[in-house]
Amino acid sequence: MRTVDSAEQRIRGDNTLTSWFGRFLLKVMGWRVEGSPPDLAKYVIIVAPHTSRWDFPVVLAMTFVFKIRCVWMGKASIFRPPLGVIFTWLGGIPIDRSSPHSVVDQAVQVFNEREGMIMGIEPEGMRKRTEYWKTGFYYIALGANVPMACAFADFERKAVGFGPTLMPTGDIYADMEIIRDFYKDIQAKFPHEFGEVRVKPGKNQRA
Repeated sequence: MRTVDSAEQRIRGDNTLTSWFGRFLLKVMGWRVEGSPPDLAKYVIIVAPHTSRWDFPVVLAMTFVFKIRCVWMGKASIFRPPLGVIFTWLGGIPIDRSSPHSVVDQAVQVFNEREGMIMGIEPEGMRKRTEYWKTGFYYIALGANVPMACAFADFERKAVGFGPTLMPTGDIYADMEIIRDFYKDIQAKFPHEFGEVRVKPGKNQRA
């Protein structure tokens, strides 16, 4: 896998000012950055925990610090003018939910069409407690043959950043053990809303 060119991993181009702003914002909020993203052209970012509206600005500021252009998936209808231009600028990729191809298949296709892409996904899917993680993030990484980087926002230590990076092996339950082991010590904004990191037994959830 090719190492990413610095220009490909920028948020708004090679913007040192944006990186400075991210550090300033986190410092004002009392947060620090830990770890570093993988130096790769393509990967999926696992963003967890997700229990509050504060998760987004904290993680977004972290991507500014690392000058990461992180894309995300949204239903195609929200990309219509005039707001569609803004959503695209913010890294949005339209997904057609009415397509016979699944969201996972569409995301894999986008990965395969681009020389470099970093996609952020919140496996919990919502801020309320869920019993199981959605597994689309895993099958996107597996289908595109790209690694998964564990990103986090620990509200107890006020630390945001990156943990381990791992390649999906195809054994989702074994790989989830590694992911679960990392997130077990991460404190969510609302701990009671952060469910156990697990997938539904005996079910292949590609969506």
